[in-house]
Amino acid sequence: MHPAQNWFNLGVDGAVILIYFVGIVGIGLYAARKNTTLQDFALGGHSIPWWAVLASIIAAETSAVTFLGAPAEGFKTRSYAYAQLAVGTILARIIIAWLFIAPYYRYKVESIYQFLTLRFGECTKNMASGIFLATRVLGIGVRLYLGGVILVVVYRYLFPGSEITIWTYFWGIVFVTLITTLYTAAGGIKAVVWTDLIQACLMIGAILFSIVAVLHDIPGGMQTVHEHLAGQNLSMFQTGWDATKPFGEALSGMLQTEYTIFAAIIGITFFTMATHGTDQDMVQRMLTAENTAKSRLSLVLSGFADIPIVLSFLTVGLLLWVRYQVHPDPSLPPEDNEIFAHYIVNEMPVGIRGLIIAGVFATMMGSTSAALNALATSFIKDFYQPYIRPSATDRQAVSAARWATSIFGILMIAVATVAAYTVLHTNITIIPLALGILGYTYGSLLGVFLLGVLTRTRGHDRANIFAMAVGILAVLVLCKISVPLWESTGSNGEVVKRAFRFGILLPDWWPAIAWPYFVFIGSSVTFLLGILFPTGDGTSIGEARKNQASA
Repeated sequence: MHPAQNWFNLGVDGAVILIYFVGIVGIGLYAARKNTTLQDFALGGHSIPWWAVLASIIAAETSAVTFLGAPAEGFKTRSYAYAQLAVGTILARIIIAWLFIAPYYRYKVESIYQFLTLRFGECTKNMASGIFLATRVLGIGVRLYLGGVILVVVYRYLFPGSEITIWTYFWGIVFVTLITTLYTAAGGIKAVVWTDLIQACLMIGAILFSIVAVLHDIPGGMQTVHEHLAGQNLSMFQTGWDATKPFGEALSGMLQTEYTIFAAIIGITFFTMATHGTDQDMVQRMLTAENTAKSRLSLVLSGFADIPIVLSFLTVGLLLWVRYQVHPDPSLPPEDNEIFAHYIVNEMPVGIRGLIIAGVFATMMGSTSAALNALATSFIKDFYQPYIRPSATDRQAVSAARWATSIFGILMIAVATVAAYTVLHTNITIIPLALGILGYTYGSLLGVFLLGVLTRTRGHDRANIFAMAVGILAVLVLCKISVPLWESTGSNGEVVKRAFRFGILLPDWWPAIAWPYFVFIGSSVTFLLGILFPTGDGTSIGEARKNQASA
């Protein structure tokens, strides 16, 4: 295609994307009109309809990691195995709905870590909130790397053969983060939920159109797809168990496999309990619903929506693999995470392409905006108001929350840039990287929350810090996590990568356990250690209820 035509097409698509951005920012600024108190900024006055909360949860879960990362999983593995993890998310949501939601409403918390103050004390709350702040910045920062991916693919489309560097990704990351930070800082949680509703609709429409478009682009349609995938194991449910091996080797292999039904039922159930029950990001939007019943309804329904959504994304990846088998493309990016973006930019019709690119941005901005709002709320309620400025007025607290939102946005840009560098040099798919980061620390969060809701007099404020620290260390050691340190050049000119291996003292036969089990291990260790210590200071859950009622 002639370069001038490329620029014209980009202009049409750009106009569509610009209209989307203007609309999203406008909604965010409109939502800011009534944010006069921190309660409005953080919880929207408990006035959001349950169906809008449902859409917001879906939008937050279906980040750009899913939009571009799930098709990459389908393209790379040529199976639906990743989708079986959704089984665990449904089980977890049912548990969360009846275990965590009611106490959060009963105690009228804005930051859910205030519950830990009531149950245990300030030390436990500070540790938990600190873990959330650090982990969420890292987790969302990794996801933001994909903000650079779509713009990099557009850059390749306009300037074929041009060199792609880390700076190409950096400016895409900055662009997405700045816009998201703007409307989130202004509108608070109301802006998050209502823009999420639009973004969820756009995302679902985009992925369904993509399935039709890719299938239409394959000569012979479904018959060709069946022929090329005939030898692949497409089954959604896989055990990872090799019956031809001795028991120990088979068990080790299963624990090292990410996508199995055992990982879904055990690992992902605990993983989702942590991300949806003890993470301010997710729980905060649930608390915007009018009451406990409507919050529970939104949460459970979002779980059942996960399966068809993730199957749709994986289908796109499988169809893209067939499409590029039939029509090889010498310009296909080497990074699996960029395959779907490459197809969108190079093959989708003009105008529709703009809408789908807006869909990519929508998923990215939906998860990022919620995280920014949750980070700001947690920082203000858990640290700013208790320690930095205890006498702050509502107006001052809201102003501080907006500044905190901006600072967390800058931190996310830094993390996303590092993530882009890592992916560029390893070509790993983004989903294990993004979810693995949460797994290192969220087990300790879940363990201490379970200690708080399942027991009445167990768990000591200061001892909980020890239990949570050991829980994190247990994940790093038992799962044989390696942390890259630096690269050096050997005597023969080869690049040698240095890393610190936490499980170096474990025997060779011990498996490098896959990321879905991280939270299960961390929460089990934290809970079992925490339960050894009595509360000790006379505080129990019953005492906490009395204190809250009298406050």
